[in-house]
Amino acid sequence: MSSSTPSGSLELQSVNIKDEIKPAVLHQEDVYEDPGQPKYDLDLEGPRTHALLEDKLALDEEIEQLDKLGDSFKRERSIWQTIASLDMGVDFEDKRYMVYMLGAFASAAGILSGIDQSIISGASFGMNDMLKLTEHQSSLISSLMPLGAMAGSILMSPLNEWLGRKTSIIISCVWYTVGAILCAAATNHHIMYAGRFILGVGVGIEGGCVGIYISESVPATVRGNLVSMYQFNIALGELFGYVIGVIFFDVHGGWRFMVGSSLVFSTLLFVGLFFLPESPRWLLHKGRVGEAWNVWKRLRNVSLDSNKVEFLESRQAAQQDEELRKNESRFQNWFDLVRIPRNKRALIYAVMMVSLGQLTGINAVMYYMSTLMHEIGFSHKRSVAMSMVGGAALLIGTIPAILWMDRFGRRVWSMNLVLFAVGLVLVGVGYKINRETNLPAAEGVYLTGQILYNMAFGSYSALTWVLPSESFSLATRSVGMTVCSTMLYLWSFTVTYNFERMQHVMTYTGLTLGFYGGIAIVIGIPYQLLCMPETKNKTLEEIDDIFSMPTRTLMKHNIANMKRTLKRFTSRS
Repeated sequence: MSSSTPSGSLELQSVNIKDEIKPAVLHQEDVYEDPGQPKYDLDLEGPRTHALLEDKLALDEEIEQLDKLGDSFKRERSIWQTIASLDMGVDFEDKRYMVYMLGAFASAAGILSGIDQSIISGASFGMNDMLKLTEHQSSLISSLMPLGAMAGSILMSPLNEWLGRKTSIIISCVWYTVGAILCAAATNHHIMYAGRFILGVGVGIEGGCVGIYISESVPATVRGNLVSMYQFNIALGELFGYVIGVIFFDVHGGWRFMVGSSLVFSTLLFVGLFFLPESPRWLLHKGRVGEAWNVWKRLRNVSLDSNKVEFLESRQAAQQDEELRKNESRFQNWFDLVRIPRNKRALIYAVMMVSLGQLTGINAVMYYMSTLMHEIGFSHKRSVAMSMVGGAALLIGTIPAILWMDRFGRRVWSMNLVLFAVGLVLVGVGYKINRETNLPAAEGVYLTGQILYNMAFGSYSALTWVLPSESFSLATRSVGMTVCSTMLYLWSFTVTYNFERMQHVMTYTGLTLGFYGGIAIVIGIPYQLLCMPETKNKTLEEIDDIFSMPTRTLMKHNIANMKRTLKRFTSRS
């Protein structure tokens, strides 16, 4: 089986194709686009464009060589290799169906993560009584899942590198299954510790892999939408968790059914993944060009020159990364993420965006939703039922992100931070209203704040998975997502484990207004306005160019664009 680049092929870096093609017109209303970075449209298919590509790249010859590699791979592939690929080889004439199926199935992994995050909220009432848990033990059970997710995030990088993106998600399903069985069968808090930690390992492996897998496989025009589907499914899973809590609340030992419910969903996901291909860019990274081209033809209409050129660009990027690694020591390879300026900028940016989402308290609020509802005045059973309000608001909030993030851009979408800061203010104020004399007002203000907070966060949090998955270079994507995912769950563990202590010290109002709200307003909004690049509708190779730009240059562009926007706005007023 031959999987190397044909020796006679032309190197893409020898010419700059995009400089030869007429730039598309920049629309001034897209105020966050960098006017210094011209956007070229290879989708203007036609004889002139094809003739230019053929002249500069010998495009037809390149594609002929790729077809030969793909056919050779099919002929030489053994039955064992076919089975080991965990791929049923499903294909569609309309490639959009394959893209949407991949996005839908892969992002469905978020349902598992969501259920296991929220189910503990309803299960805690029965579990605490039956296992006779102390407040510390109960808090540790809630927070051990994000701690396990940190371990899973660390495992994710070698799994992603050695076994592939899709295979890593399949492995996460196994961890989910083992963890759910342990939690459902627990007879003491030690077994619950183990079960929740193992569930967390599954969450950590899955959390970083899904975004990479989708972003490396689907076209740039739908990348944000489909990666956002993962956050939608996390929110859907959290809502399912609250619903399951209500269903089994009055059942004797019902908490066991609650914590074991993810077993059903992990099984469905495990089966569904067998119908999806491996990431074509990971296959290129491993030098399996023929196999990657066959997968590419399942995901793209290769009669379009733009899709052919995108594959050649991806192959070139993989070859350049490979050449770079050949001339480096193993130590240097591991530290490329912080040693190379382009990678370091992407790392700082991605970690900041992940941290802003977690340090505003969402996981603590979700884990303790039923407890908080009870404290505001609802009964135990009604508290579990009312938790669905927060879960439903989070779910509804993700829908606009799926529909419109790729239309409005990442920078505009990040301003949802303002809305959920307002929600935090209302939540804090709701706790200040005297519940004994004015319970309806306290519950009304609190629920309004919860709904606004969860809806706005649902829209914002989609960026948590979209931005890191598209920011890193091919060679550092796995380790970069490992760092981001580990940081995400580190903050989640820290916020969740210390929630009750911080609440006792600061009061709930001080915690939501001063700490969570302060981080959003004082740190989050200025950082996003000044340092956040726009990456919508750009291929992963084009995003490499964005992060090659010095940060101070990016800040100058952002400030200039904001001034132009303000000037146009005031002139229209």
